[in-house]
Amino acid sequence: MASKRDLKKDFDYLISEVIGDCYTFMLMNGDKKHDEAIAIIESVLEKRNDLIHQLKHPQNKGDRKAVKQYYRAVQEDMLKTIDESFTKLSKLIKE
Repeated sequence: MASKRDLKKDFDYLISEVIGDCYTFMLMNGDKKHDEAIAIIESVLEKRNDLIHQLKHPQNKGDRKAVKQYYRAVQEDMLKTIDESFTKLSKLIKE
């Protein structure tokens, strides 16, 4: 299992990739669909804050296996969120 510090760095890196792609989309398309791209950025940042809070306050602190499973679930949730965000952005680009 990765450390909390590494997970936070991974989260921040992935979030920055989504945000960067959204800003690139907005620069390429001007005002067209600007609000939808901003909505994607806002939803990703809200989810990031929620997941960082979950990392700082794990459940079942005494049971190591439960804590590992908890962190694994948080990591999978972040990857799912990033994938959904890129999917939304790609649909926005295709329209």
